[in-house]
Amino acid sequence: MEDTNVFFIHGFDHKSVYLSLARLKMAAVFLVMLYEYSPLFYISVISLCFVVTAAMVLGWFGFDVPVILRSSDETESVLPVPEKRMVQVTNPFALEMGTSGVASVTEGVSLHPCCLEPCVLSCYWGCGVHALQGALQTHQHGPSRLSTPQQFQEALHFQYHHCQSFHISGEDREEHYSEMPAELRITDFGHLPRERYPLVALLTLAEPEARDTYNIAASVTVVHVPDDKYSLSARILFQYLLTAQGNMYELKSLFMSAESMGLSGATDPTPSTEIPTERQEREHGKEEKEKTPGMEDEEEWSEGKAKDCVVCQNAPVNRVLLPCRHACVCDGCVHHFQHCPICRAFVLESFALFQNSPMEEEE
Repeated sequence: MEDTNVFFIHGFDHKSVYLSLARLKMAAVFLVMLYEYSPLFYISVISLCFVVTAAMVLGWFGFDVPVILRSSDETESVLPVPEKRMVQVTNPFALEMGTSGVASVTEGVSLHPCCLEPCVLSCYWGCGVHALQGALQTHQHGPSRLSTPQQFQEALHFQYHHCQSFHISGEDREEHYSEMPAELRITDFGHLPRERYPLVALLTLAEPEARDTYNIAASVTVVHVPDDKYSLSARILFQYLLTAQGNMYELKSLFMSAESMGLSGATDPTPSTEIPTERQEREHGKEEKEKTPGMEDEEEWSEGKAKDCVVCQNAPVNRVLLPCRHACVCDGCVHHFQHCPICRAFVLESFALFQNSPMEEEE
């Protein structure tokens, strides 16, 4: 009896405890029934997830980003794509494959040079791969520069089967046919991997006065010519420009639309070249872009009438993305991409095809 009085003194009420437990039990049963039988629970959860996701996406992109840029795998760059500094120089040499005749090791190959000054076209058949690499390194690191055919032959250590030379005038636009003598009896250069290139073409300036005028001293073109062991069609494999300062630049074509360049996948001769001022992490050094002269489409590019940007479809294309070399976006859209909109390659740098005039920049 004494223990009961103690409980009542402290205000312990068994009835209120039982009521609280009953209410909690009813609430738990209601939640379980809502979870099992009512779609409202799922609707609420999905709505909450949608609101949270939408808030995160909008907060990440911002409200001023165009709708075309808002995709699951294309995000806006926090930092703009770095711009490669370019310097425009005049390239007096251009060489492309000829269109006349069938190219082969036994029948020869047709070459189409296009030079601004009188030059010498030297064709080295069966040039050693390691010999060519050594000659290019000699130009970069040696005491003398390779600006004449004689210097190039000495740098190759005469490791070639046959040499044939042509004198090209500044107005000469004809194709020149080069072949190996039949008495050499060479029908192929062996199986892959090969120790010799089928053909290496060298373009050098013929007049000593012109060598002091141009920064480009020579052009080296590696050409594949089909034979009995490897029937791949004739094509240009590599093109390098050698400067009077001992630098070497690798020429690479830009990927533009057929409407803008006139030919799909073709590269025309180029007397004007823009080169980067900083070295890229490439095996042979630096990368260059080409511009096509003598065509109405090229004039449209220079006048700012190029094909529209693939993103906004409004401004003209004026940006080349590296390293994929796609020219497909304008100056405004280039800052919104981390990947190329054409090939999805990661964009490391970009450069402008044409610099805007001061009046356009002020506008």
